[in-house]
Amino acid sequence: MTEITWTSPLHDLRDPIIVAAFRGWNDAASAASAALAYVAGKLDASSAGTIDPEEFYDFQATRPMVDLTTPGAHTLTWPEVEILVGSGTARDVIFIAGIEPSMRWRTFCNLLIDAALAAGATTFVTLGAFLADTPHTRPPRLTGMASDPDVLAGMHIHEPAYRGPSGIVGVLNQLSVERGMASISLWAPASHYAAGITNAKAALALVRALEQTTRVAVDLTELHASSAAYELQVSRAVESDPRLAELVHQLENASDEDLAFDPGALPSGDELALELERFLRERESDSGNS
Repeated sequence: MTEITWTSPLHDLRDPIIVAAFRGWNDAASAASAALAYVAGKLDASSAGTIDPEEFYDFQATRPMVDLTTPGAHTLTWPEVEILVGSGTARDVIFIAGIEPSMRWRTFCNLLIDAALAAGATTFVTLGAFLADTPHTRPPRLTGMASDPDVLAGMHIHEPAYRGPSGIVGVLNQLSVERGMASISLWAPASHYAAGITNAKAALALVRALEQTTRVAVDLTELHASSAAYELQVSRAVESDPRLAELVHQLENASDEDLAFDPGALPSGDELALELERFLRERESDSGNS
């Protein structure tokens, strides 16, 4: 496993599980990566290793970042996947976080599964988020699946009915099962008209589901506050735009009645998302000038 540079070998862990989330296609409104980062922070997770990006990224698609702002201290940061370890009250957690890789997905996934098995982990949990016609004012209705259906029993999590392209978390989920691991895949819907804002409400829903399925518990006080702030921020933007307000009203009615949403003559979600982002930028600009 020369592609992984270990700084702290994964030895002597207590009933470890793997929790993975990747920025990019699988991470609408950054909800999944925010959920993982929150739990990792609460468990004081520290870096155990990184994956060499050379073999797995197209640097024209995922470019390294250069910082030339400090004279004499120029830096170049390459995209990478980090492996962290945190200690929960009941068990240890191995976190995998980074940007979705560009190539060699089977090799990449098997590399992670090899490391998980060598560390004694038997369960692989993946987190994801997708854009959906869901109002920001209602609790997100999670979608998920597990190799053992009893794990999700009674949690009001919808089983996915999807056919189409997969992201890296879907491949990880499938290959981990094929390699003999238990798997759990949790997905949160993110309001499509607020895609440019980190959806702390969806992140909170993912963390709650993670707690229920893995016995990993963390203090949610700060995430509850972030979720409330997110809803207030978006609500203020919606109130300022009649078209956004009408869209959200229709989404709320459809959600409350569990009906399919019919956008009718309303503008597209992309158009409304641009309007919302413009409104928030203007508010930030006005705050900076005041």
